[in-house]
Parts: sequence; C-alpha cells; structure tokens
Amino acid sequence: MKLNPKSEIVHGNKQVYTDLVISAHQDDIEIMCPQGIIKGYQSKDFGLVAVVTTNGSGSPRSGRFASMTDEEMMKVRRLEQMEAARIGDYSELIMLNFTSSEIKDKSNPQPTSDIAEIIKTYRPRTMYIHNLADKHPTHVATAVRCIEAARALPKGERPEKLYGCEVWRGLDWLNDDEKVVFDVSGYDKLLENVLAVYESQIAGGKRYDLATLGRRRANATYSESHGVDSCTQAAYAMDLTPLIEDDRLDIREFVLAAVDRFKNSILV
Repeated sequence: MKLNPKSEIVHGNKQVYTDLVISAHQDDIEIMCPQGIIKGYQSKDFGLVAVVTTNGSGSPRSGRFASMTDEEMMKVRRLEQMEAARIGDYSELIMLNFTSSEIKDKSNPQPTSDIAEIIKTYRPRTMYIHNLADKHPTHVATAVRCIEAARALPKGERPEKLYGCEVWRGLDWLNDDEKVVFDVSGYDKLLENVLAVYESQIAGGKRYDLATLGRRRANATYSESHGVDSCTQAAYAMDLTPLIEDDRLDIREFVLAAVDRFKNSILV
C-alpha cells in the first residue's frame, strides 16, 4: 500500500479488516464510532481499521499543554491515539498526517488518493465517516474526500455500507425513519477508557468524555417519546450508502434533501 510519505501505520494484534472508520482528528474515532469499536473488540470475526487524516497540530490547548508548540502537540496526540487503538483492540491504525488546510484544499488530490488506496487494500464491508451536516469544516471535507475516494474505485471494491456519524453536531434532528441507530449498551467502561486517554483535550478544557457519553445516553432516552428505553447508550448515524452506489448523486443536494425532509416534518 503506497501512501503519502508523512503517513504511519501502527499494526494491531489481528489481521481482520471488516470495518473502516476515517476521521479528521485524533479522538474523533472514539467519539463517532463506538459501534465499530465494540464490534471489533476481542473478536475473531470482526476488525476495525482506524484512519486519522490530520496531524493534530491545530488542537486547542490550555493548562499544562498551553505552552506546547504544534510539533510537541502532534507528538502528544499521536501517542494518545495509539493508546486508544491499543485499548480498543483496533486491527490497524493509520495516521495520514495531513494538515487541515491540505484536507480542505480541493486542488490537492493526495488525501483522496490515500483514502482510495486504504479502501482498496482493506476492502471493508462497512465504512464510518463524519456526517455531512457536521459543523466542523475539516470533518465535512474529510467526509467528502472519503466519498470521492470510494467513487474512484470500481463498484465491486467499494464498501457495502457507508455511515456518517456524530461529532460536531448530533443527528437527533434526522427523521426517525432515516436514523441509523447503533445500540452500544453494555460497553460503558471500554468506551470510557478509549476516550480517557485524550488528556491533552480533557485536561485542556474540553470534556469530550462526559459530553460523548451524555449524548449517547440522551439518544437512548429521547429516541422514543411513547415507549420505555430499549437501550442505555445509542449512537446515531446518517446512511450515506446511496452516495457510493450512485455516482450521479450530488453530495450537497443529498444532505440538503434530508434537511428539507426534516423541515417538512415540522410543518405538518
């Protein structure tokens, strides 16, 4: 597999590659893909390949991390992501180490090429990316890169399922018949542990650990107004599979159509 020279591959303890998650930043995987983590955890049949596209240099920092240079922060974030991969039993961890500006630069083909190479190599059945309504521009740019990369491959080499997951915007607004709901109950300690390693963010003033677990708890309770809770932790996703089944679909129009359907449900 030929990737850009800045990239790094950290091998896990198994060679099972059924699921692929591609995120923009370190810790996004642990926020957006609990379903992939628990599916592959200590399993002989399923394995998660985790990809981080950026290098972590622009991370916010405070407290004892406040004076760190970008280079120092990159090293810290790298080690944190590696520890999360170890705890979560990921099959592989790939860090592409692009800058955010490189991911967002539409004239730069390298990120899309790298992602296509990863999909082609691992042939995952299921792929998780950022959702297209996420409010972080690097997240959305990464998601678009992933769709373009899949479309660059023959239909037979593309994932069977593509899901857009929650980070910088929840998906509670999706109409109920469009929500993909992943029950991630029963793995609270594992999912807490893979987030707890990100001390540079948590100690630096961003309580992603509490916020993420709180969102999943809220999803589980507020998913049904006329029934008791069917799970204790739920992660939502947007089904983006049509975008890699039909290359004629416009990515922007696809997500705007979902927004319009939500608007129409309010106006009924």
